[in-house]
Amino acid sequence: MEVAAAVAPAVRRSLWQRRAPRCAAGLQGSWPRAARRGTLGICSTPAGHGKAVVDRVIRVDHAGEYGANRIYAGQMAVLGRSSAGPVIQQMWNQEKDHLKKFNELMVAYRVRPTVLLPFWNVAGFVLGAGTALLGKKGAMACTVAVEESISDHYNSQIRTLMEEDPEKYKELLQIIKQFRDDEREHHDIGLEHGAEAAPAYSILKTAIQLGCKAAIFLSERI
Repeated sequence: MEVAAAVAPAVRRSLWQRRAPRCAAGLQGSWPRAARRGTLGICSTPAGHGKAVVDRVIRVDHAGEYGANRIYAGQMAVLGRSSAGPVIQQMWNQEKDHLKKFNELMVAYRVRPTVLLPFWNVAGFVLGAGTALLGKKGAMACTVAVEESISDHYNSQIRTLMEEDPEKYKELLQIIKQFRDDEREHHDIGLEHGAEAAPAYSILKTAIQLGCKAAIFLSERI
């Protein structure tokens, strides 16, 4: 018994030393700089409450940016050669950058995508093309409704992460704040290009935003 008691601490130290280098080596090798600085918290809280919060944030934001890309793709399919084409393309280019960043974050934080991506693929394109068939103002009404919903959702996430640990999630907060500002810009562009003059604007906006809320709720959880 005395021998076992003396050996146990050494065994525990040996096991810890074996685990720690593997984690550090993984971060130093293929992971981004943010992970190497320890800001991702991958080793420290792999299954804690903070990880669950970040998983939901990244999963739903990735789904949202994916859906936004499909909406703009649908609009461009209908209005790409019209006078509205360059404006829509400009906003779509920013959404492509957003999606690229969230693809990177999903890998860095080891977050799985929502299983609903195939549905958002079709639904987003149909929504974009359908509103574009109403003309430029219809497309812009869709943009206003969607971007307002997304920017409000980003604000909610910012509050959540600030309450959790603003220093720990500093880089993620910076990304979300920048993307929120981009979405606000898209919202304002939609208003400047006649969104409120679209047929049944209020009804259309309300219906689209209800759909956005449902998509956010489902994408966070599934």
